[in-house]
Amino acid sequence: SGLPVRMGVGQALIVLLAASAVLPMKDPLLNICMDAKHHKTKPGPEGMLYNQCSPWKDNACCTANTSSEAHKDQSNLYNFNWNHCGLMPPKCKRHFIQDTCLYECSPNLGPWINQVDSSWRRERILHVPLCKEDCEEWWEDCKDYVTCKENWHKGWNWATGTNRCPWGSMCRPFSQVFPRPKDLCEKIWSNSYKYTTEHRGSGRCIQMWFDPAQGNPNVVVAKYYAWKKRSSATQTDNVTTESGEVPCALPWPILLLLPLGVALEGAGGCGSHGWRSL
Repeated sequence: SGLPVRMGVGQALIVLLAASAVLPMKDPLLNICMDAKHHKTKPGPEGMLYNQCSPWKDNACCTANTSSEAHKDQSNLYNFNWNHCGLMPPKCKRHFIQDTCLYECSPNLGPWINQVDSSWRRERILHVPLCKEDCEEWWEDCKDYVTCKENWHKGWNWATGTNRCPWGSMCRPFSQVFPRPKDLCEKIWSNSYKYTTEHRGSGRCIQMWFDPAQGNPNVVVAKYYAWKKRSSATQTDNVTTESGEVPCALPWPILLLLPLGVALEGAGGCGSHGWRSL
Protein backbone atom coordinates (compact mmCIF):
# COMPACT_ATOMS: atom_id res chain seq x y z
CA SER A 1 0.00 0.00 0.00
CA GLY A 2 2.98 2.32 0.53
CA LEU A 3 4.18 1.88 -3.07
CA PRO A 4 2.13 4.69 -4.73
CA VAL A 5 3.19 7.06 -1.95
CA ARG A 6 6.84 6.14 -2.46
CA MET A 7 6.51 6.59 -6.23
CA GLY A 8 4.88 9.97 -5.64
CA VAL A 9 7.70 10.99 -3.34
CA GLY A 10 10.24 9.82 -5.89
CA GLN A 11 8.60 11.85 -8.65
CA ALA A 12 8.38 14.89 -6.36
CA LEU A 13 12.09 14.59 -5.60
CA ILE A 14 12.94 14.39 -9.30
CA VAL A 15 10.92 17.55 -9.97
CA LEU A 16 12.53 19.36 -7.02
CA LEU A 17 16.05 18.33 -8.00
CA ALA A 18 15.41 19.39 -11.61
CA ALA A 19 14.08 22.74 -10.39
CA SER A 20 17.12 23.26 -8.17
CA ALA A 21 19.36 22.54 -11.16
CA VAL A 22 17.52 25.10 -13.31
CA LEU A 23 17.14 27.70 -10.54
CA PRO A 24 20.26 27.35 -8.38
CA MET A 25 20.43 29.23 -5.10
CA LYS A 26 22.63 32.34 -5.29
CA ASP A 27 26.13 31.47 -4.16
CA PRO A 28 27.28 34.04 -1.55
CA LEU A 29 30.90 33.63 -2.74
CA LEU A 30 30.23 34.50 -6.38
CA ASN A 31 29.77 37.83 -8.17
CA ILE A 32 30.24 39.99 -5.08
CA CYS A 33 32.20 43.07 -4.03
CA MET A 34 34.20 43.15 -0.82
CA ASP A 35 33.34 45.62 1.92
CA ALA A 36 36.32 47.96 1.53
CA LYS A 37 37.13 51.63 1.07
CA HIS A 38 36.23 52.29 -2.58
CA HIS A 39 34.19 49.26 -3.62
CA LYS A 40 30.60 49.43 -4.83
CA THR A 41 28.08 47.45 -2.75
CA LYS A 42 27.41 45.13 -5.69
CA PRO A 43 28.95 44.60 -9.12
CA GLY A 44 27.45 45.96 -12.33
CA PRO A 45 28.34 47.47 -15.72
CA GLU A 46 30.69 50.49 -15.79
CA GLY A 47 31.05 51.65 -19.38
CA MET A 48 33.73 54.28 -18.74
CA LEU A 49 36.36 52.32 -16.82
CA TYR A 50 39.77 53.81 -17.53
CA ASN A 51 42.60 52.18 -19.48
CA GLN A 52 43.97 49.08 -17.66
CA CYS A 53 40.80 48.69 -15.60
CA SER A 54 38.61 48.52 -18.73
CA PRO A 55 38.55 44.68 -18.95
CA TRP A 56 36.08 44.74 -16.03
CA LYS A 57 33.68 47.28 -17.62
CA ASP A 58 30.87 44.73 -18.21
CA ASN A 59 30.71 43.79 -14.53
CA ALA A 60 32.79 45.77 -12.05
CA CYS A 61 33.07 46.53 -8.34
CA CYS A 62 34.84 49.84 -9.08
CA THR A 63 33.56 53.16 -10.39
CA ALA A 64 35.01 55.08 -13.34
CA ASN A 65 36.60 57.56 -10.92
CA THR A 66 38.32 54.76 -8.94
CA SER A 67 39.66 53.27 -12.19
CA SER A 68 41.11 56.64 -13.20
CA GLU A 69 42.73 57.21 -9.78
CA ALA A 70 44.32 53.74 -9.96
CA HIS A 71 46.59 54.99 -12.76
CA LYS A 72 48.02 58.03 -10.95
CA ASP A 73 51.48 58.17 -9.36
CA GLN A 74 50.06 59.89 -6.29
CA SER A 75 46.57 58.45 -6.18
CA ASN A 76 43.78 59.79 -4.00
CA LEU A 77 42.70 56.18 -3.36
CA TYR A 78 45.23 55.60 -0.57
CA ASN A 79 47.76 58.47 -0.92
CA PHE A 80 50.25 55.78 -1.88
CA ASN A 81 53.40 56.80 -3.75
CA TRP A 82 54.94 54.20 -6.08
CA ASN A 83 58.07 56.36 -6.43
CA HIS A 84 59.29 56.08 -2.83
CA CYS A 85 62.79 55.02 -3.94
CA GLY A 86 63.03 56.94 -7.18
CA LEU A 87 60.93 56.82 -10.33
CA MET A 88 59.24 53.46 -10.91
CA PRO A 89 59.75 52.41 -14.57
CA PRO A 90 56.53 52.29 -16.66
CA LYS A 91 56.94 48.57 -17.46
CA CYS A 92 56.95 47.84 -13.70
CA LYS A 93 54.25 50.35 -12.79
CA ARG A 94 51.74 48.82 -15.21
CA HIS A 95 51.71 45.63 -13.07
CA PHE A 96 50.93 47.62 -9.93
CA ILE A 97 48.16 49.45 -11.80
CA GLN A 98 46.76 46.10 -12.99
CA ASP A 99 47.01 44.73 -9.45
CA THR A 100 45.03 47.76 -8.21
CA CYS A 101 42.43 47.29 -10.96
CA LEU A 102 41.97 43.62 -10.05
CA TYR A 103 41.61 44.47 -6.35
CA GLU A 104 39.19 47.37 -6.87
CA CYS A 105 37.17 46.10 -9.85
CA SER A 106 36.97 42.31 -9.78
CA PRO A 107 33.68 40.67 -8.69
CA ASN A 108 35.42 37.27 -8.74
CA LEU A 109 37.43 37.33 -5.50
CA GLY A 110 34.65 36.06 -3.20
CA PRO A 111 36.23 32.70 -2.25
CA TRP A 112 39.22 34.59 -0.77
CA ILE A 113 37.46 37.45 1.05
CA ASN A 114 38.17 37.53 4.79
CA GLN A 115 36.88 39.74 7.59
CA VAL A 116 39.36 42.27 9.01
CA ASP A 117 39.27 44.80 11.79
CA SER A 118 40.66 47.88 10.07
CA SER A 119 39.87 51.58 10.08
CA TRP A 120 39.53 51.71 6.29
CA ARG A 121 37.97 48.37 5.32
CA ARG A 122 36.03 45.51 6.86
CA GLU A 123 37.13 42.85 4.39
CA ARG A 124 40.30 41.91 2.54
CA ILE A 125 41.48 39.18 0.17
CA LEU A 126 43.83 36.43 1.36
CA HIS A 127 45.76 33.78 -0.63
CA VAL A 128 44.20 34.51 -4.03
CA PRO A 129 45.90 31.90 -6.31
CA LEU A 130 47.67 34.02 -8.93
CA CYS A 131 48.58 32.50 -12.30
CA LYS A 132 52.26 31.66 -12.74
CA GLU A 133 52.69 33.96 -15.77
CA ASP A 134 51.09 36.96 -14.04
CA CYS A 135 53.38 36.63 -11.05
CA GLU A 136 56.57 35.94 -13.01
CA GLU A 137 56.03 38.77 -15.53
CA TRP A 138 55.38 41.16 -12.64
CA TRP A 139 58.68 40.17 -11.02
CA GLU A 140 60.60 40.21 -14.33
CA ASP A 141 59.42 43.74 -15.21
CA CYS A 142 60.13 45.10 -11.70
CA LYS A 143 63.31 43.25 -10.68
CA ASP A 144 65.57 46.24 -11.41
CA TYR A 145 63.40 48.80 -9.60
CA VAL A 146 64.36 49.67 -6.03
CA THR A 147 62.32 49.62 -2.82
CA CYS A 148 62.99 49.88 0.89
CA LYS A 149 60.27 47.49 2.11
CA GLU A 150 59.16 43.91 1.66
CA ASN A 151 55.58 44.41 2.93
CA TRP A 152 53.96 47.49 1.40
CA HIS A 153 50.80 47.20 3.52
CA LYS A 154 52.35 48.53 6.73
CA GLY A 155 55.35 50.10 8.44
CA TRP A 156 55.73 53.23 6.27
CA ASN A 157 56.54 56.69 7.56
CA TRP A 158 53.30 58.63 6.93
CA ALA A 159 54.43 61.87 8.63
CA THR A 160 54.05 63.88 5.40
CA GLY A 161 50.65 62.36 4.52
CA THR A 162 52.07 59.97 1.94
CA ASN A 163 54.19 56.84 2.36
CA ARG A 164 57.93 57.38 2.77
CA CYS A 165 60.62 54.85 3.60
CA PRO A 166 60.90 54.30 7.36
CA TRP A 167 63.96 55.78 9.12
CA GLY A 168 67.01 53.57 8.78
CA SER A 169 65.71 51.57 5.82
CA MET A 170 67.74 51.28 2.62
CA CYS A 171 66.55 51.32 -0.97
CA ARG A 172 67.59 48.04 -2.58
CA PRO A 173 66.81 46.34 -5.93
CA PHE A 174 63.57 44.35 -6.07
CA SER A 175 65.64 41.26 -6.89
CA GLN A 176 67.28 41.52 -3.45
CA VAL A 177 64.11 42.37 -1.50
CA PHE A 178 62.13 39.74 -3.44
CA PRO A 179 64.61 37.05 -4.62
CA ARG A 180 61.88 35.05 -6.44
CA PRO A 181 58.52 35.83 -8.09
CA LYS A 182 56.85 33.93 -5.24
CA ASP A 183 58.35 36.37 -2.70
CA LEU A 184 57.00 39.39 -4.57
CA CYS A 185 53.47 38.08 -5.07
CA GLU A 186 53.00 36.71 -1.57
CA LYS A 187 54.86 39.20 0.62
CA ILE A 188 54.23 42.62 -0.90
CA TRP A 189 50.55 42.78 0.17
CA SER A 190 50.55 40.60 3.32
CA ASN A 191 49.67 37.33 1.55
CA SER A 192 46.78 38.77 -0.47
CA TYR A 193 48.10 36.60 -3.30
CA LYS A 194 49.46 33.07 -3.41
CA TYR A 195 52.01 32.06 -6.04
CA THR A 196 50.89 29.03 -8.05
CA THR A 197 52.32 26.89 -10.85
CA GLU A 198 48.90 26.95 -12.56
CA HIS A 199 48.80 28.57 -16.00
CA ARG A 200 46.50 31.18 -17.51
CA GLY A 201 43.44 29.55 -19.01
CA SER A 202 43.64 26.53 -16.68
CA GLY A 203 40.54 27.59 -14.72
CA ARG A 204 42.56 27.12 -11.53
CA CYS A 205 44.23 30.53 -11.06
CA ILE A 206 43.22 34.18 -11.08
CA GLN A 207 44.54 36.33 -13.93
CA MET A 208 45.49 39.95 -13.34
CA TRP A 209 45.76 40.37 -17.10
CA PHE A 210 43.14 39.15 -19.59
CA ASP A 211 41.56 40.06 -22.92
CA PRO A 212 37.93 41.04 -22.30
CA ALA A 213 37.07 40.07 -25.89
CA GLN A 214 37.59 36.46 -24.78
CA GLY A 215 35.40 36.93 -21.68
CA ASN A 216 36.54 37.13 -18.07
CA PRO A 217 38.48 33.92 -17.26
CA ASN A 218 38.23 34.55 -13.51
CA VAL A 219 34.49 33.79 -13.42
CA VAL A 220 35.07 30.05 -13.84
CA VAL A 221 38.03 30.14 -11.40
CA ALA A 222 35.86 31.69 -8.68
CA LYS A 223 33.18 29.03 -9.33
CA TYR A 224 35.74 26.23 -8.99
CA TYR A 225 37.15 27.51 -5.68
CA ALA A 226 33.70 28.34 -4.31
CA TRP A 227 32.68 24.73 -5.06
CA LYS A 228 35.91 23.47 -3.48
CA LYS A 229 35.30 25.55 -0.35
CA ARG A 230 31.73 24.29 -0.05
CA SER A 231 32.79 20.67 -0.63
CA SER A 232 35.40 20.85 2.10
CA ALA A 233 32.86 22.42 4.51
CA THR A 234 30.31 19.72 3.61
CA GLN A 235 32.83 16.94 4.24
CA THR A 236 33.53 18.40 7.66
CA ASP A 237 29.80 18.56 8.43
CA ASN A 238 29.17 15.05 7.17
CA VAL A 239 31.67 13.22 9.34
CA THR A 240 29.94 10.18 10.88
CA THR A 241 29.01 10.82 14.50
CA GLU A 242 30.13 8.69 17.44
CA SER A 243 26.77 6.94 17.49
CA GLY A 244 27.40 5.77 13.93
CA GLU A 245 24.86 8.05 12.28
CA VAL A 246 25.30 8.44 8.54
CA PRO A 247 25.30 11.75 6.68
CA CYS A 248 21.98 13.06 5.31
CA ALA A 249 20.97 11.49 2.03
CA LEU A 250 19.16 14.61 0.80
CA PRO A 251 20.25 18.26 0.86
CA TRP A 252 18.26 20.26 3.41
CA PRO A 253 16.71 22.73 0.90
CA ILE A 254 14.99 19.69 -0.70
CA LEU A 255 13.92 18.31 2.69
CA LEU A 256 12.36 21.65 3.62
CA LEU A 257 10.04 21.45 0.63
CA LEU A 258 8.74 17.96 1.49
CA PRO A 259 5.93 17.02 3.94
CA LEU A 260 7.34 16.44 7.43
CA GLY A 261 6.94 12.65 7.51
CA VAL A 262 8.48 12.23 4.07
CA ALA A 263 11.29 14.66 4.89
CA LEU A 264 12.18 12.68 7.99
CA GLU A 265 12.18 9.46 5.98
CA GLY A 266 14.29 11.10 3.28
CA ALA A 267 16.72 12.29 5.92
CA GLY A 268 17.35 8.68 6.83
CA GLY A 269 19.77 8.39 9.72
CA CYS A 270 20.46 12.09 9.98
CA GLY A 271 19.40 12.31 13.59
CA SER A 272 19.80 15.63 15.36
CA HIS A 273 23.20 16.16 13.66
CA GLY A 274 21.57 16.51 10.24
CA TRP A 275 19.17 19.25 11.29
CA ARG A 276 21.74 21.70 12.65
CA SER A 277 21.82 23.63 9.40
CA LEU A 278 18.06 24.20 9.66
